[in-house]
Amino acid sequence: MTTHWILGPGAIGRLLAHSLAPFAEVALIGRRGFPAQQRLMTPEGEARTQRLPSLTAGQLAVDAPEPPALLHITTKAMSAEAALESTANSLPSTTPLVLWQNGFLAQPRITQTWPGPVLCATTTEGAYLTGDDGVVHAGRGHTFVGDLNNRHGELAETLAQTLTQAGLTATAVTDIRQRLWQKLAVNAAINPLVALNGVRNGELRDDAYAGRVVAVVQEVAAIMLAEGIAPPNNGQGGASWLALVWQVIENTANNKASMLQDIEAKRPTERGAILGPLIESADRHGLACNTLQALNNEIAVLEASYSRTLNH
Repeated sequence: MTTHWILGPGAIGRLLAHSLAPFAEVALIGRRGFPAQQRLMTPEGEARTQRLPSLTAGQLAVDAPEPPALLHITTKAMSAEAALESTANSLPSTTPLVLWQNGFLAQPRITQTWPGPVLCATTTEGAYLTGDDGVVHAGRGHTFVGDLNNRHGELAETLAQTLTQAGLTATAVTDIRQRLWQKLAVNAAINPLVALNGVRNGELRDDAYAGRVVAVVQEVAAIMLAEGIAPPNNGQGGASWLALVWQVIENTANNKASMLQDIEAKRPTERGAILGPLIESADRHGLACNTLQALNNEIAVLEASYSRTLNH
């Protein structure tokens, strides 16, 4: 059987492990060990329990098992490079990587530095953790897989087929860069607002938040135009970006976004990977991004406040 190591046992990492386990050998790799018996709640409300082996990076360094056919990196964007470094000595440099990060920060950096193939995955699957031994699959979505230099189409196709067989519908694409920017646009409109207001995705449809969603999307649409990123679904300008955002909000209405989970757990967020590239692009192109900058500042203040609390 093909072996998949999943580096980063967060919500997407554990969902991936649960899905792949009936069809492949999987191992969850994290900074610490996790219970072998792991629970999954499906979108249909079915509870499943499955044994998912876990290893720590320290254990790999001492007694590495046979290297995997694929290493999936499912950590937060700001941790991806350090996580890879912690396992790199246990891997042949030809091992294919699959990057599942939000934003557009880790993907170009790791693609440039890792000698082997690097695939990028962008997904609208919704998942959140319920402790060390549980994950909820909150909403079904679609995953797109490809590489930034369009050199590993066959590998992407094989992975897409494997994921689809495992119940995570996936498609290999040649325009993954564009799709990562599209996901970035959606994340920027959803994650900061739900994180700051402590709400589920679907609540952004309420009058209290909808105006700010529209304001973010207006700025994002202008940035995408400047970056040469085509509007989604063959649409036109801001209207198609807004339609995409509302559709994702509808599809993931019950989901607790990762940035909200980070805020609740008083962890650093992925604002640098999600808002950072957009603000940087707006500055580069001389575009206004007052709403994006305000969201970034508000989250930075919140992170600093709980950072001070934890340090006292």
